[in-house]
Amino acid sequence: MDTSFASDDDVSAAPRRAPHAWLREPLLHFALLGGLLFGVDHALQLSRADDPSTIVVGAEVDKEAVAVFTAARGRAPDAAELAALRRVWLDNEVLYREGLAMQVDKGDPAIRERVIFKALSVVDANVKLPPVEDKTLRAWFEAHRAKYDEPARYDFQEAALEGRPSEAEVRAFVAALNGGTPGDARAGLRVFKNRPHANLVQSYGDEFARALEAAPPGGEWRALATQDGWRAVRLDAATPARPADFALLRNVVVQDWTDAVLSEQRSAAVAALAKKYTIRTEAK
Repeated sequence: MDTSFASDDDVSAAPRRAPHAWLREPLLHFALLGGLLFGVDHALQLSRADDPSTIVVGAEVDKEAVAVFTAARGRAPDAAELAALRRVWLDNEVLYREGLAMQVDKGDPAIRERVIFKALSVVDANVKLPPVEDKTLRAWFEAHRAKYDEPARYDFQEAALEGRPSEAEVRAFVAALNGGTPGDARAGLRVFKNRPHANLVQSYGDEFARALEAAPPGGEWRALATQDGWRAVRLDAATPARPADFALLRNVVVQDWTDAVLSEQRSAAVAALAKKYTIRTEAK
């Protein structure tokens, strides 16, 4: 077996965000995506002029959203992500029209993102944070504990054969490794450190994650099924999960709670503004 190896350490620390957590962050898109969906704006100028009280979420919105997402992440969005991107565009369009109605575009002709943020600043002026109380913070902390708890982590090795070997080929290879016979020269060793369950599922699939976590640390090589075929794997070590301590993380929790509450209030304010408009989604 090739003695060269690739190390893939994971040193991420709490607090963490679960996959697709950005989909649940109200108005996060104003900072991250608000300026990216300009491609559809020109096509909508005429519709605004014809009927400023109607917002049409047309095929051009999806086309631009898919292009932006694919360029950023290297893959097309799934159904939930595409729905979130439509929400991004719709919220921004509402704020843009409100900004135009308030004439905050003066001095910034055709600068869409500045109009949006000016309108959002008006919304922010009416957002008020409730008192910070330990009872409230603790309840919020417990409801979002998965974000703060340190998950169990696993160190393991993968002896990767070239191509897409069959189950029989991988099992024969594993038997040779456990018997002390040198591995096939085509195989390369990959070493993974501190991988949590969510990462195992994302990279290899749920079946693999359960099988690896059930294996004894420091044991034999095993042939495990993954979402992309069979792999020769050995678990080296497992670190137990560790619950988060509210007292140690209180300042972090205060900031996260503050961001969430203000963001929810902003989203509610924008949703109230959206009721002024007729929202029509065209058939794709």
